[in-house]
Amino acid sequence: MPGDLLVRIGAIVFIIGAVATLATITPLFLGTHPLPTAAYVVCMLMGVGFLLALVGLLRSALAQRRQARPSPTTTLN
Repeated sequence: MPGDLLVRIGAIVFIIGAVATLATITPLFLGTHPLPTAAYVVCMLMGVGFLLALVGLLRSALAQRRQARPSPTTTLN
């Protein structure tokens, strides 16, 4: 399907963002110094990955819809 690759890439990017989010929250619970700003920027990959996966799902759904649509037949009288 056309959107499968986007869904996979989106899932990987989402997981990277989720791990970064866990890494940035951990110092708050441990009482240590917070991570640099770059770590918080990587957390935004979570949203980017979600959007990529959503676009991939929409592309797959549209492709399946186009395949399921009956082809127009013309009748010659």
